[in-house]
Amino acid sequence: MSTPLPAIAVLGASGLIGEAVASRLLQEGFPVVPIARRFNAAQKTAFAKGVVECPLVALDAAALARVLAAHDVEIVVNCIGVLQDGHRGSTDAVHRAFVERLIAALGSRAEPVLLIHLSIPGDSEDDPTSFSRTKRAAERMIAAASLPFVILRPGFVIAPAAYGGSALIRALAVLPFDLPAGEAQQALAITDVADIARTIAFIARRWRDGERHWNAVWDVMARQPSTVAEVVVAFRRGLGGPKRRLALPSTLMQPAARAGDLVAHLGWSPPLRSTALLEMRRGVAGDPAPWIAATGIEPASLAESVRLLPQTVQEKWFARLYLTKPLILASLSAFWALSGFIALTAAYGPATEILTSRGFSAGLAGAVTVASSLLDISVGLALAIRRTCRIGLLAGIGVSLFYMIAAAVLTPALWIEPLGALVKTGPAIVLMLVALAVLEDR
Repeated sequence: MSTPLPAIAVLGASGLIGEAVASRLLQEGFPVVPIARRFNAAQKTAFAKGVVECPLVALDAAALARVLAAHDVEIVVNCIGVLQDGHRGSTDAVHRAFVERLIAALGSRAEPVLLIHLSIPGDSEDDPTSFSRTKRAAERMIAAASLPFVILRPGFVIAPAAYGGSALIRALAVLPFDLPAGEAQQALAITDVADIARTIAFIARRWRDGERHWNAVWDVMARQPSTVAEVVVAFRRGLGGPKRRLALPSTLMQPAARAGDLVAHLGWSPPLRSTALLEMRRGVAGDPAPWIAATGIEPASLAESVRLLPQTVQEKWFARLYLTKPLILASLSAFWALSGFIALTAAYGPATEILTSRGFSAGLAGAVTVASSLLDISVGLALAIRRTCRIGLLAGIGVSLFYMIAAAVLTPALWIEPLGALVKTGPAIVLMLVALAVLEDR
């Protein structure tokens, strides 16, 4: 009778890598415990509702130990990470402090537990950001701990799902633009997410067979190095992007990254931020030879990884809409906020005159104008913040419909006025419906 496969806890199983790894391990017959702060409905269905939702990064070592012990896991795969400090937590808290508590939790177990940790390639002397420095600090703590471990260092991960940098690459592939030469020629070693899952499955089977002394650090990536430009071109071919392109000016990159930092303070997760730009300019490279020799896994090439992705119409829609989404939300936010501000200032007199001409007293007309203006500004501010954006969109649709109905009753002549202000409200409602449809990131 064969020894059963070990139970594997995947921490951060709702993320790009974690979800793909957990799904692949389940397909290979491993008992998998997907753990994350939150899962969407589709992920719960895919994992047969066997998910564990808890704020992992906020737990102390004892609580972490209880969560893992409750599911009797033998292997823990840590896929948790953040690009830079923000609403999802600080890089130090997520990468270093959490791993420190995780090591303590695993060390408290009577039986050994194998830690497989997802990190980043590169030399610690070249780490330009808090992201990479805290990732490296976590590696040093794991190596110094008295527990079996394998540290996997993937490059730019290509997966069926798209998020962050992988979503941005898809968007660039369908736009008639090229990145500036300085960024386009940087090294960008790629990793097929299936190769990460295959590696974890290989290690888990060796663990089942009794191999307990693990202390490996492997770069998991394609044999052939790639550049950013080559990755974009590969996706462009797969998605049928335009052949004629214009080079973006290099002076645009830093302002765009700073704008991304600003938007991140509102709860959004833009793919281009200061950390992403610095890491891209450093380049992503490594040596996969030790990993290949140890596992016998032949990594997928860039061309093969892209070829195996679904190149369906919905993929093309996503790529074309990805950078359109922030334009839609920014324009709607500005539209609502400016409408309210203008009505409170330059257009206050004409706005109150419309109401007084319909029998409103001057005081009531002024109160209605102020109230509606403040409501418009509130909708605009709600749209700008990630946490309240959905509420803002729903409120904007409701308020727009109310304005249209009220105008039809009180001032029907506005429907045929030359600039068509009320007629244009209909397309604005449709645009808010589009924003609702594309609001989710995962």
